[in-house]
Amino acid sequence: MNMTGIIFSNIYDAYMGDLTKHRTLASLPFGGRYRLIDFVLSNMSNSGINNVGIITKYNYQSLIDHLGSCEEWDMSRKNSKVFILPPFGTGQTSVYQGKLEALYGALQFLRRTKEDYIMMSDCNVICNIDYELVMKEHIKSGAQLTVVANREDPQFEGELRDFVITADDDGIVTDLAIRHTFTRENLCGMGMFIIEKSLLLHAVEEAVSHGLYHFERDFVQKEFLTGHLSVNVYEFKRSVLRNRDIPSYFRNNCLILQEEVRKDIFDPQNPIYTKVRDEVPAFYDRDAEVDDCVIADGCRIEGKVSDSVIFRNVTIEKGATVDHCVVMQGTVIRAGANIRYTILDKDVEITEGRTLVGSDLAPVIIQKGNKI
Repeated sequence: MNMTGIIFSNIYDAYMGDLTKHRTLASLPFGGRYRLIDFVLSNMSNSGINNVGIITKYNYQSLIDHLGSCEEWDMSRKNSKVFILPPFGTGQTSVYQGKLEALYGALQFLRRTKEDYIMMSDCNVICNIDYELVMKEHIKSGAQLTVVANREDPQFEGELRDFVITADDDGIVTDLAIRHTFTRENLCGMGMFIIEKSLLLHAVEEAVSHGLYHFERDFVQKEFLTGHLSVNVYEFKRSVLRNRDIPSYFRNNCLILQEEVRKDIFDPQNPIYTKVRDEVPAFYDRDAEVDDCVIADGCRIEGKVSDSVIFRNVTIEKGATVDHCVVMQGTVIRAGANIRYTILDKDVEITEGRTLVGSDLAPVIIQKGNKI
């Protein structure tokens, strides 16, 4: 495909609190065995995008460890490559503030690419999308920029979205708003854009030279409102999970327990790839009670588990109760513990008889390696 992929790995780190204290958002575990970057990188691989640059900011060691040679995504071949683009790799003297500054640090990579179009994506949105279809719609529209968006119902009055779009019946954008309320009549940007490489290079150089750094506000909205940029919207109509903050991340993990959402995202025709780990199957004790859960391999389940996402090599001892929880790799929950509405990071130990109870909107978070 005539596209190069750009993935922003750190843009929304600040919204995830303790979960991104020692890792990038891109390497945040999700769904029992995946990392957030697996979804966008798999979408690019399945769409035939063979050249991908991942722009990092800090705390990206876990991301490098996870990706390795990118063999699992079929991107370790001679004509398929994934490049990690750190902030100081091209002589920058400061860490970028927004996407335009981040792209400025990746100019050398972008200039070297042979493809004519750039597909840019955040990594906080989970979906299963064919970028080749987006590309075809972009060329057909004749617009200079295509943004991928979907329709959603607000969960509460006054809820905001970062990029709210109004478009006509032909998909041509008529209005753009930043951090604005929305209804079903609007389209909400998914942080995915297609743009011609030459236009992007010019836009980045001009913006940074004038002290501008926010891609959506300082380039897309500004140029659109002044009539210098034509924008097309590609409406995506399948399941979309937005990880905007800790409550939404917690809720989205629970949403994959729903069969309809799970089938939509984990489409066997376009599989989601991840780092392969050879583990033994999960062990279930004869007295274990498991109801509506995702449980990865290598686990030992002896207690009661319900409505939860359990990652690899988790141990839940007899008498322990785990309800509406996200339990990451290597965690041990001892006998008699009662854990509800909680996110347990990697390698946590919950000792005997402990009780942790959060809520759907405010789950308890236990940081990596802690013993409670």
